[in-house]
Amino acid sequence: MKTKGLIAVFTGNGKGKTTSSLGLALRALGHGQRVCIIQFIKGSWKYGELESAKQFSTLLDFHVMGRGFTWKSDDIEKDKQLAREAWDYAKSVIEENRYAMVILDELTYLPHYKMLDEQEILSVLEKKPKEQHVVITGRYASDALIELADLVTEMKDIKHPYKNGVKAQKGFEF
Repeated sequence: MKTKGLIAVFTGNGKGKTTSSLGLALRALGHGQRVCIIQFIKGSWKYGELESAKQFSTLLDFHVMGRGFTWKSDDIEKDKQLAREAWDYAKSVIEENRYAMVILDELTYLPHYKMLDEQEILSVLEKKPKEQHVVITGRYASDALIELADLVTEMKDIKHPYKNGVKAQKGFEF
């Protein structure tokens, strides 16, 4: 049985895309593998995963690169600039091959909202180091990204407490 670095995509409208990628990160860290997480949209909220990341500082690099929820932007040009800077950083991380796993959290929003060219993203992914895993999360994964990926999971929203007036909760949603 052969092994190779995989491209995994967690997409869809349901909850669990980032959570799934963090589970893979935790698994890789448990095997002493280096992981880099780049969050493209998350912004300045205080997320539990940021606090947990401090426990793994020798193996885990965690970068929050965006200003928050881009679709509510008050300065889309600033968001586009930050998206470009984050993507340039992500490209260098992938090409340098210092990590067993690179997680590109919420990357799918950037081509969907025309902040980055999807073909450039696909080109980098096609040339990624053979042994490196790349995990991509976010809604709106394109057909081309799905075709390129080795593993694709679609999160389907069946039932969510928010619909019953329950707000996002610390330790569960963030």
